Amino acid sequence: MRMRQSINQFETAFEQETSLERRRREQLRRRAANRSRARRITRSEQASKVRFSVLAVCLTVTVVVVVVSMFEALGFLMA
Repeated sequence: MRMRQSINQFETAFEQETSLERRRREQLRRRAANRSRARRITRSEQASKVRFSVLAVCLTVTVVVVVVSMFEALGFLMA
């Protein structure tokens, strides 16, 4: 009788430990997925900032070139 109780206790403890380990693994998997998602979002935001900066610089340079060339052409036509 005593041996059967100890086997039952061992099986119960084993099942509890297995379910606990399963929960831990799932939690670790979720944490890793969240970290990966956060890194991907951060990289995307940084790339967006760089693209926006390049666009702003290109537009500014374009405006300056167009204004200068228009005044040069106007000066050429007036002379």
